Amino acid sequence: MKLSETQDIFGHAGFCISIEQSKLLQNSLIVLQKENHFQKCFYWGKIYGIQQDYHIAYGHKKECLESRKYFYSFDCLNWLLMPMITRSHILLAPLAIFDFQGDPSVVTNVYDTNPPYFMDKEMEPLNKDSTKTYLKEEDRLAATIYSIATNAAIIPRGAWIKLDDGRIIENMNFEGLDLKDAQKSKWNANLLTRTNFNCTYDFLDTIDECVPPECWNLQIVQAGRLALLHNLCWPGMTFFHKINTPHHGYLYVGNGKRNLDVPFML
Repeated sequence: MKLSETQDIFGHAGFCISIEQSKLLQNSLIVLQKENHFQKCFYWGKIYGIQQDYHIAYGHKKECLESRKYFYSFDCLNWLLMPMITRSHILLAPLAIFDFQGDPSVVTNVYDTNPPYFMDKEMEPLNKDSTKTYLKEEDRLAATIYSIATNAAIIPRGAWIKLDDGRIIENMNFEGLDLKDAQKSKWNANLLTRTNFNCTYDFLDTIDECVPPECWNLQIVQAGRLALLHNLCWPGMTFFHKINTPHHGYLYVGNGKRNLDVPFML
């Protein structure tokens, strides 16, 4: 779906993209797609920074997951490849509770702002010597995007199919969910009790398995023609699906911080 066609959709969630920026993104993503030989290329969202914001895009070839690559840009014109993440990046990124600076070369010690608490005082010097505490902002950005995409990026049932060889591709015959399926509050129960259960479609986890289960907020707008899902654990992540059409997608606009207070707010 074209980026210009989603402006009104994400306006319901409070996200606005100017016409100039939309045209710039659309043209630059076409160039990015051709340069990397992607089958499709999408605008993922924006992460706020103090000096400047990070615009995120990704593309994939025929395989929707394994071949996916992420890029970031400051001007929506020149895109840089996101670095490979490691286990230490994933572990250190949640400890960095400060805002993004907007400079990918900045290296910070995450323990300075979020020092660990040791039950055993004898383990403290050992932990300092054996644990990595410095994190580059570019690596933190990649780890944050990985966490958001893993925990909050969703698709409607049937939009992707899993082949016998394990590859995941788009379902060209997907016609969209109807309003009844879109309003289901027990997505997992609906999935397990449906008569047309198919492992080709139902290979992904359902969103009611998220912790806490109430972290998704469903909103039906445009007289039942559009479904919006807001993730409360990652404020700024919004998924949309046009009822009875194959059009769907998601956008993240936020500071890249997880809301750890959700269990106390529900």
